Amino acid sequence: MFTTRSLVISIAIGYAALVSGTALAANKTVTVVNKTKSVITAIHASNTGTSDWEEDILGRDTLAPGESVDIDMTDGSGACRFDLKAEFEDGTDVVQENLDVCKVGEFTFTE
Repeated sequence: MFTTRSLVISIAIGYAALVSGTALAANKTVTVVNKTKSVITAIHASNTGTSDWEEDILGRDTLAPGESVDIDMTDGSGACRFDLKAEFEDGTDVVQENLDVCKVGEFTFTE
């Protein structure tokens, strides 16, 4: 009986970890909003503390003023903190450092 009880508790703990892991992964989607007067031509992200930017998240798309895009920041590392870099049509770049994507559901680039 002790073994069965231990097994049931182990299964319950495993299930709770799986469910909470799934919930955390779901919280890593961030809506990026462009409230500037310029078109965003590229958005890059990297884990906070790294010096390299990952590939352009937008690919061939752009983000016009007033538009938004949902970005799933799940990268397999389990990290919650990311740096975001937006590249604008006018040649300027804006970097937002240390964005906690597990807590923030929306980020807005402004003038």
